Order: sequence, then structure tokens, then C-alpha cells
Amino acid sequence: MNAETLELARLQFALTAGAHFLFVALTLGLATIVACIQTRATFSRSEVHARMTRFWGQLYVINYAVGIVTGLVMEFQFGMSWSGLTHFAGNVFGASLAMETLVAFFIESTFLGLWIFGWHRLNRWAHLALIWIVTLTAYASAYWILVSNGFLQNPVGYRVDGDTLVLTDLGALLTNHSTILPFWHILGGALVTASFFMAGISAFHLFRRTPEQEFFRRSLRIGVATSLPALMFTASVGGFQFGPTGESQPMKIAAYTRDHAEMDRLQAEMVAQFGPGDYLPPVAWVQGGAITMLGVFGLMLMLSGASFLLMWFRPVVLRFRLWHLLLIAAIPMPFIAMIAGWVFREMGRQPWVVTGLLRVEDAVSPVSSGAMLASLITFSVLFGVLILVNYWLLARQAARGPDEVALGRPEAETRPEPAPTATF
Repeated sequence: MNAETLELARLQFALTAGAHFLFVALTLGLATIVACIQTRATFSRSEVHARMTRFWGQLYVINYAVGIVTGLVMEFQFGMSWSGLTHFAGNVFGASLAMETLVAFFIESTFLGLWIFGWHRLNRWAHLALIWIVTLTAYASAYWILVSNGFLQNPVGYRVDGDTLVLTDLGALLTNHSTILPFWHILGGALVTASFFMAGISAFHLFRRTPEQEFFRRSLRIGVATSLPALMFTASVGGFQFGPTGESQPMKIAAYTRDHAEMDRLQAEMVAQFGPGDYLPPVAWVQGGAITMLGVFGLMLMLSGASFLLMWFRPVVLRFRLWHLLLIAAIPMPFIAMIAGWVFREMGRQPWVVTGLLRVEDAVSPVSSGAMLASLITFSVLFGVLILVNYWLLARQAARGPDEVALGRPEAETRPEPAPTATF
């Protein structure tokens, strides 16, 4: 395989997967928070919580719609750029990708459409059920993706049949520790992402002294109150992963700790088992991703802890402008931590695409470097445009405030005024 084609294919997948992951993190978290707010509004008939459901729900819908487009590319890439992987292991992990597509594009999208257009047409209980179905199917979608990725990290429940793999134990595949623990870790990280997003936008409006002080005071408190337990949960589940990961991927942990003696020992074992080659992952990337993730987590924890104390004092919430600026500046922090953690997870299994079974160089499609470069440029431009469009739409809608939300607006407010009739 042409080395240039291989590096271009790896770069393309890294950029597109990383960009798509940004959308997923916010979507999962916002869906959960919106569902909880609507539950409060439905049971209490609270007008402010109903307005909050519409405002934050509008931002969720924008991010979901743009993120769906980026997700389509991920499915295409397996066949276009990684035909060796699909031929070798597609019988095992392909079914879970198909399930994710079924859940995301048919079930989740259908019920989300009903939720969007069901305002003032369905009773409040049916409408509440819709957003919870959307949220749970979003979780299911994330789970099926992690079933596929977990198999690549720690292949279980298979047998080798010629030059392909065959699934032999569905239970082992579905309960893989490289699936279950990361699933909860990502759900926690998504809640952190959405809570910082919510707190930051609320702080922006409070900083500007917009008229909706009570609306954004409550929103800020929800964001802050969610962030602290979500951070603790995410960190706890992340810590639980180190033990099982050390057993299934000892080289990843050795690279993270820069244990050179252990890396040399594992390298010698792999040479004896798989033949000559370099089986060391890119240590700088592995360690850099982990340190960045942990460092940003520490900063978020300090800010979230201090914010949790400050949020109980109404004058502070409304008038402490330095705190508002810190919360606004902190909006990107969960995204940085999520991407850094993804780099640690994926770089740590190099040079394998299926750990211990298939190397990355054997998985890439037999295409020319020119074709792969053209594909990389096309996808990079497309994703760059989508990210900018999403940022512009979110920022524009967030800055407008709750009175400018189209989602759930009563028909009487959206129907154009009849043209005046002439009188004589």
C-alpha cells in the first residue's frame, strides 16, 4: 500500500470523525436536558420552563440537523477508504452500524419530526413522550456505534474463517467492556458539554443585561447544577476503564505512562507473535491526548465547583460579570476534552485497526494517492463549511433570545396578518 495514500486516508478519517463527534456530544447532552426541562414544564405547567423547552430545543434541533449530514460521510468512508476493514471484519461490526443507521435515521428522526411539528397538535403527555423517545433512541444510536468501535478496540465473540471474521457470540459483542464503559463515559461527557453550553449562553445574556433576566438566571442554574455531577460521573467511569483497557490494550497504557521498559517488552512479544514491524503507537499523541483531556477536566471541575457555590446567590447570578465572562469562555472546553479523549482512545491502538488482527495499512482501500487527496480536500471543505454554518446558526439563534424562537410558537403568532381591506 502506498504510504502517502495510507496517511491521507488516516487524516481524512480523523478529521471527519472528530468533526462529527463535536455534533454528537452536544446533541446527546442537549436532548437529555431539554427532555428534563419539558418534563418539569409538563407536570408543573410552568410557563418559564415551557419557554425554556422551546428555546433550548431550537438549538438542539439546529445542531442535530447539521450533524446528521456529517454522520452520512462516516458511513460512506468505510466502503470508500477502508474496504480492507469491511471485507475482513464487516460481518461482525457491520450489523451494529446498520442498527445505528436504522435507529438514527428512521426511529429517532421520525419521532423528532413528530416532536417538532406536534406542538399544539398533540396533548402535553404525548408530546412529552416524543422527546423522551428521541432521547432514548439517541442513546441507542450512540451505543450501536460503540459496539462497532468497541470491537475494533477489543475484538470478542468472533472466529476467523479464511480471510474474514464471523460472529460467534453476540452476547460477548454487545457486552464488550470497550463498549459498555465508553458508552457511559460519553453520555456523561455529552451532559458536561451541553451543561457548559447552556451555562455559557445564559451568562452571555446576563452579561448583556437582556430583559429576560429570570429566564436566563434559571437556565444558568440548570447548566451549572448539571455540570458538576456530570463531571464527577464522567471522571469516575473514565477511571474505571483503565483496568480493563490495560488488560486488552497494554501498549496503550504503557504509551500513556511512557513506561519504556514495558513498551519494549510488548514490542518484542508482538514481533514474536505477528512478525517484524513497529507495534508502538505514536506515544506523543497518546500521552498528549490523555494529558489534555485530564488538564481540561481539572479546569472545568474548578470552574463548575465555584459556579455551583455562586449560583445560590441571586444578585451574584445576575450581576457578577467576570463570572459571566468565564462561563462564556468555557463553552469550548468540553469539546476540547472530548476530542482529546478520542485521540487518546484511537491513537492508542495503532498500528491496529482491529487490535491484534488487522493492521491499518492492510485495511485501506487500494486507491491512488491523488484520488485520496481529492477526497480529503472535498470532505475537509464540506465539513469546514458545515461547522461554520452550525456555529453561525447556533450563535445567531442563541443571541436572539427566547422570544425569537420558531419552535413551538402558537399558530396565531406565526400566521401573517390579513391585508387591510379598503373602505369607502
